[in-house]
Amino acid sequence: MYTVYVLYSRVVDKCYVGYTSDLSARVLSHTELGTSNWTKRYRPWELIYREEYSTKGAAMQREKELKSGVGREFIRNNFL
Repeated sequence: MYTVYVLYSRVVDKCYVGYTSDLSARVLSHTELGTSNWTKRYRPWELIYREEYSTKGAAMQREKELKSGVGREFIRNNFL
């Protein structure tokens, strides 16, 4: 299974959209362990949305949709 997820940083009012096959490890990476300067800079993150898919291709497609203008509008209107 693959999970498409949305993280939110209240500090700077920013969202991060990604996909993973291990959601708990990925969220931990973003919130505590990771060294990516982009996600590290906007900590703390909270998980505000997720969807599960059976294939990597479907998860990648949905991630791409959520990163579009329509997808970001969907996130803002429904979860923030």
